[in-house]
Amino acid sequence: MVETPAVLFHESPGPPAPVDRSHRYTRPAPVDRSRRYTRILVILFLCTLPLVNPIVHGDGVGYYAYVRAPLIQHNLRFEEDWRRANLNFSQSRTMANGELLPSQYTETGYVSNQFTVGPALLWAPFLVAAHGFVRISDGRGAHIPADGFSFPYLLAMALGTAFYGFMSLLLSYFLARKYVAAHWAFLATLGIWGATSLPVYMYFNPAWSHAQSAFIVALFLWSWDRTWGWRTLWEWTLLGFVAGLMMDVYFPNGVLLTLVFIEFLYDYWSVARAKDFHAVRRLFAANLLFLAAIALAFVPTLITRKIVFGGFFRFGSYSGVPWDWTAPHWRSVLLSSEHGLLSWTPILILCLVGLPLAPRSGKRVAAYLSLGACAFFYLISSYPDWHGISSFGNRFFVSLTPIFVFGLALFLQRVAGLLRSVRWAVVSSAALLVLFVLWNAGLMFQWGAHLIPPRGPVSFSEVAHNQVFVVPRQLSADTRRYFFKRKALMQQIEQRDIKGLERNPPPP
Repeated sequence: MVETPAVLFHESPGPPAPVDRSHRYTRPAPVDRSRRYTRILVILFLCTLPLVNPIVHGDGVGYYAYVRAPLIQHNLRFEEDWRRANLNFSQSRTMANGELLPSQYTETGYVSNQFTVGPALLWAPFLVAAHGFVRISDGRGAHIPADGFSFPYLLAMALGTAFYGFMSLLLSYFLARKYVAAHWAFLATLGIWGATSLPVYMYFNPAWSHAQSAFIVALFLWSWDRTWGWRTLWEWTLLGFVAGLMMDVYFPNGVLLTLVFIEFLYDYWSVARAKDFHAVRRLFAANLLFLAAIALAFVPTLITRKIVFGGFFRFGSYSGVPWDWTAPHWRSVLLSSEHGLLSWTPILILCLVGLPLAPRSGKRVAAYLSLGACAFFYLISSYPDWHGISSFGNRFFVSLTPIFVFGLALFLQRVAGLLRSVRWAVVSSAALLVLFVLWNAGLMFQWGAHLIPPRGPVSFSEVAHNQVFVVPRQLSADTRRYFFKRKALMQQIEQRDIKGLERNPPPP
């Protein structure tokens, strides 16, 4: 059939069509400001880079040794790292002649470094670039020690940590933005950035593993959610690699695999109920690829455990402490003055309240994230050192940064729905978050300057007094010293720490 051109049809003119004035009353389409918020986050991150503290101390000595020794010495001999560590670390592990105590060695003759290798894997690109820079500079007469301890190496490590900490926030923002309005995801990201333990381990203690852990968990959760329900075999493999690296970075992160395993069970139940046996085979193949990718990504940990401890599944002191699987510390983990999660970082109360308040589109992911957070909480509650020993807040939970951002965004959006004006809701929420950030900043200063003990319980009446009367007086002077006389300030803080340990030695 040949279609007749429309121009051959002539209709008689009818009454004039009514004028459509509905556009006068139609609200304009909402403006997508998500990209603007992303740019603001990047700009804020660049502005915070002067805060990075290129220092390796405490637990960071063990984490950093896993990247320095292979890069510089091409082995896993950590004696030099132990000798060159901060005074408090090295004094307790070396003899007067500089040799390490016999107790520091394993049966294989290697230094007992029970810390994870994952942070070293993430730092590697930054340290390789720094090593190349030092070599080129030395070739031109700069005379910078190419030993992994000089400033370019430490700066590369600190910048790498700050980068990964920021990426954890950015990925958390992307995850939350999918289910709540962009401005609430943005405000929640800023709140968690400034009012939790993350900035301590993102800027001031960069050699520890927590900022990297927050990043890899955020990458895992973002990838898991983005590919939910339609993953190809390649995406299952990539998710497995991320999951394996997540455990390389921080062993407790492995409990978050609970989310995927529950997804497995649900998928098998669905296809079995439909009697789609072809889908069962495809799902089984995908699961095998996922598990194989996890195992392959976890190989660096297994190799280092075999070399250092003499067995693939030997994990040093982590497997030697008496875990209590009845989770006896669950109240203390939340509320103790000794680094309780909610007592030290009260903004997280809003995050936990927000998780059950998800809209219909986000109920599934909120339920899964809540389950993952509960599994992580149970694990830490079973650990004898649940308080983190020397810790700002409960540092273990920095890994859950994306879940906290998600919960806080849900809370802010739900509360805003109770107010008539969106602008008033945004202003009120921002003001509330500023109060949390200011409190956290003062507490970080007290902890870092040892106005309160870094280990053990604190007196919150003393904390409140310091916030009002001591912090404002000392903050300006110590801030100037941090930027212009940082080395002397760090040495002074180290001496305070040693004196504090002498007065109150830790229990054996």
